Amino acid sequence: MSHPSTLRLMLAGDLILDEPEPDSFFDLARSTLREADVLIGHVEVPHTRRGRENTSDVPAPPSDPDNLAALKRAGFHVATLAGNHIFDAGPAGVEDTLAALRQLDIVTAGAGMHLADARKPAVVTRRELKVGTLSYNCVGPKDSWADEKKAGCAYVQIITHYELDHATPGGPPRIYTFAEPESTEAMLSDIERLRPEVDVLVVALHKGIGHTPAVLAMYERPLAKAAIDAGADIVVGHHAHILRGIEVYKGRPIYHGLGNFVTVTRALNIEANPSPRRVEWARRRRELFGFEPDPDYPAYPFHPEARNAMIAVCEIGAKGIRKAGFVPCRVNPKGQPEICGNDNRGRAVASYVEQITRKASLETGFEWDGSWVRFM
Repeated sequence: MSHPSTLRLMLAGDLILDEPEPDSFFDLARSTLREADVLIGHVEVPHTRRGRENTSDVPAPPSDPDNLAALKRAGFHVATLAGNHIFDAGPAGVEDTLAALRQLDIVTAGAGMHLADARKPAVVTRRELKVGTLSYNCVGPKDSWADEKKAGCAYVQIITHYELDHATPGGPPRIYTFAEPESTEAMLSDIERLRPEVDVLVVALHKGIGHTPAVLAMYERPLAKAAIDAGADIVVGHHAHILRGIEVYKGRPIYHGLGNFVTVTRALNIEANPSPRRVEWARRRRELFGFEPDPDYPAYPFHPEARNAMIAVCEIGAKGIRKAGFVPCRVNPKGQPEICGNDNRGRAVASYVEQITRKASLETGFEWDGSWVRFM
């Protein structure tokens, strides 16, 4: 437990509550989650009983708003919402998701009924420290973005450029990705505006290449570092549905991808899927990313390496971050994240995180500190 002078901040990755009895999926991690003074997670899909499909991307089915109460009972205080699926049920989905979370006293960031609302931070105070969170979608589609008159999410637009680096027209190109300047400046101005108002500033970026181990796209590190240069204390990523490496920049932690936490859904299955568009994507996803979902994980149709999971942990005092690390987790066949200590399973997850960190050319050292792994 936290010392009275230390705030324990925990962050979890993608949350999809699309199966019956949503509370049960937190049962094996609940006691650890409840140790957080502030617990932040990313709500991936809209929660509504109304609205209609409204996206040029592959739509995620909306979940029942009642399922969000499981987050409250698991101990979550803040939900980030800026992601590629938040507008999949149109403005009604955004409105109902916001209303349900606010009714539960879970503070939101990243989505709103217009862009100014989506760019507002979530701010909570614990142990006399004020924690502010900002949330941005970096992966599109444009349908998901809010504007002055449209509901949706805050965003940073990423430009993709393909360039042949050899004399083979039609051959495989080199791929360059860049953060578009205007939307990047909007994010940086939000950070600079919030900085004097809070003691701890978290920036959550929905970013990365889905279902692909280890790889960081070209834009990811510069954008995370720009957020820290503007005043962020902690940067976290999610969206790829698989863990990413960790780095420290100017004494601040960057978790490039928290992967999945409770992410239970059958929407990506081919079998018994009522949506032709989702069935088509489920087939294409297997070809694109080169893996077959494990039939023993019926509600967790993700890359086999996505069974490795984590809860990010930062211990914060009056003078800033004292420690940063993660609690290793392993997702079981039911889709439940299980807490792993310093045992064979926990060491395997920690080794995996170290391995993908090295593959991404990030130089970070890890060591065990009791039941969690520290890098700061």
